Amino acid sequence: MGCRGGGRRRTERLRMTPTDAEHALDQALALVSRAPAGEDADSHRAAPWPRARETAAHAGAAVRARSHRVPLADALGEVLDLPLEALTDLPSFDTSAMDGWAVAGPGPWNVRAGEKVLAGADRPEPLADGEAVPIATGARIPSDTTAVIRSEHCREAGHQLFADRPVLTGQDIRPRGQECRSGDLLLPEGSLVTPAVLGLAAAAGYDELTTRPRPRVEIVVLGDELLTEGRPHDGLIRDALSPMLGPWLGRLGAEVVGTRRLGDDPAGAQALLELVTTSAADLVITTGGTASGPVDHVHPVLARAGARLLVDGVAVRPGHPMLLARIGDRADGRYVVGLPGNPLAAVSGLLTLAEPLLRSLAGRRPRPRYTAPVQGDVPGHPHDTRLVPVLLTDEHAVPLRYHGPAMLRGVAAADALAVVPPRGARSGQELEILDLPWASGGCFT
Repeated sequence: MGCRGGGRRRTERLRMTPTDAEHALDQALALVSRAPAGEDADSHRAAPWPRARETAAHAGAAVRARSHRVPLADALGEVLDLPLEALTDLPSFDTSAMDGWAVAGPGPWNVRAGEKVLAGADRPEPLADGEAVPIATGARIPSDTTAVIRSEHCREAGHQLFADRPVLTGQDIRPRGQECRSGDLLLPEGSLVTPAVLGLAAAAGYDELTTRPRPRVEIVVLGDELLTEGRPHDGLIRDALSPMLGPWLGRLGAEVVGTRRLGDDPAGAQALLELVTTSAADLVITTGGTASGPVDHVHPVLARAGARLLVDGVAVRPGHPMLLARIGDRADGRYVVGLPGNPLAAVSGLLTLAEPLLRSLAGRRPRPRYTAPVQGDVPGHPHDTRLVPVLLTDEHAVPLRYHGPAMLRGVAAADALAVVPPRGARSGQELEILDLPWASGGCFT
């Protein structure tokens, strides 16, 4: 599992400004509200899967961005809120690119007795024409140096140095400002802070960075039938979502501020209402209770909270009862993503609604889209998109078994989910691929 190429075909998405995002969100909401009814009883209000993802992404982009200044070590995985500009020339003085000899003029050269130029030392004495002095990688170049000769490309005989090959003026010298000049733009606002960015920022003289903080997420697991330990028994099942959702959301760049478990009774509904209306999180994620059963109280709670439903059902299997709502105004409101209670259906909701919303809340660019040819025919739903766990090889996406809504066995072994269109896909057909965060997390995308 990792960042492989192989048969993947990649397409790019354009980055939107906040104004564009608000307009696109309004358009997406209008399209969702006018979506035609399907033949399936569950599809009459469901948004098409691609439109649901776009709505989630545009919703996050419309939120007023927060900003903070943090030490370099705390900025990893966040997004630059200000451009990264060089605070100094890099390098800030002429330096040796190799261990060897600094020489002046044509050879052979007289070796200065008892002198070495080392990294971190004070400014060395200038070289006179015909002189040579040993020098270390990264050391300051003496004034009037013609070139640096690598140790393996020369020989010392007596008190003289002889080159074994032609010496070019300036060879193996990194001149001041070779990488950048003070004030140069190194990275634009919106760039993801990766380990390489931390190194560049440190080299350029930064101790802190101004970034957008990670979106804060609170998780609410609903259900009276859930056990927190031991084996399932007597109609009770283990809570598979609490151990999974926190780490998963962390891999998506969120800061999980808490996980709560609530029952399906009126007291649980009241506690959920208080949480979604008072939470300090940017996003509240619920699990279960999004359908229309006798104890499914997410919709009534959101109605009492004055929430606006942006997505109410998605034409995707598994996971079609998922939802996205906003409480409060667009710029400063709080979002709620309601996931189905079945584990793989909840995963579908994470990738469909939570991931694009979190990326846009964090200021991160949409993940580049790519496709891969599927190995073997894949059955489809008559009207809805299917998300199927797959292994990725250099040539194919290989579908895995155990992909029912309540099953995690398939996705636990998978690299990604393949997006199967209604009515299925033929062997060799190019399908969009959604990487799982642990399969692509090393890429810092």
